[in-house]
Amino acid sequence: MAWISLILAGIFEMFGVTMINKLHKDRNWQSLVQLFLGFGASFLFLAYAMRTLPMGTAYAIWTGIGASGGAVLGMLFYGESKDWRRIIFITMVLGAAIGLKLVS
Repeated sequence: MAWISLILAGIFEMFGVTMINKLHKDRNWQSLVQLFLGFGASFLFLAYAMRTLPMGTAYAIWTGIGASGGAVLGMLFYGESKDWRRIIFITMVLGAAIGLKLVS
């Protein structure tokens, strides 16, 4: 259950990062509320996962999901570069997260 919570925390982290971009563009209270809800849920799920998982592993995977997911969302929805080198480094981040899961 801790790993599911950690994955959900990463997904909400991605949502929160997306809402930062939306708030920057729209400047409305709905985007601000969504930003707080996204990061709030992310921290709650991360805290729950850290009851069982080691702090270093949980934090590394949480940030890896958030960073790589944010980069992928930027490429898909916000016209950011889809250069092959970016994709390789995103894959490396995800590979490191999977490696941490395998050795934990």
